[in-house]
Amino acid sequence: MATAIEAGVAGDLELETTNPWDPATDIATQNPIGKIPALTLPDGSVLFDSPVICEYLDSLREPPRLFAPEGPLRWQALTRMALADGLMDAAILRRRELMRDAGEQSAWWMERQLGIVERAVDAMEAAADTYTGIDIGLLTTGISLGYLDFRLPDFDWREDHPRLASWYQEIAARPSLQDTTPRE
Repeated sequence: MATAIEAGVAGDLELETTNPWDPATDIATQNPIGKIPALTLPDGSVLFDSPVICEYLDSLREPPRLFAPEGPLRWQALTRMALADGLMDAAILRRRELMRDAGEQSAWWMERQLGIVERAVDAMEAAADTYTGIDIGLLTTGISLGYLDFRLPDFDWREDHPRLASWYQEIAARPSLQDTTPRE
């Protein structure tokens, strides 16, 4: 949704609420992997996976775009996006493990995921001085840090990452992040 807002097409989308964890969900009819998001196009074809949908939505806007054309800026943005996506994947896996019964939880697995989150945030801090403007990598980085605040509130990433925290304060003020911040 943040990409749709940045691209100016959010109002053109019809949103459907679903729970991919509900056995009765029909999400697999749109995405055989059974994950959200999925985007049904006007011709009936379906795009799935956030990076694919984001690039499609971005293609609907006039340049400059969040996805740079071929070249070093594109690879830099895509690498930043991959780092942020990896951070979110690990944070989600850790959270899901914490939701299991205590006797079924794997301390090793949770620590492994937390280590990925920590290394990703450390890498973001190291690069924070280069974070200027907006591209898909920076947008995804901001979203991933907001996810940490929402789902792993005990992980205080700001304390040891002052440059990243300062940058996040700026990007979090963008309407695309303000309008998509989870509230509950």
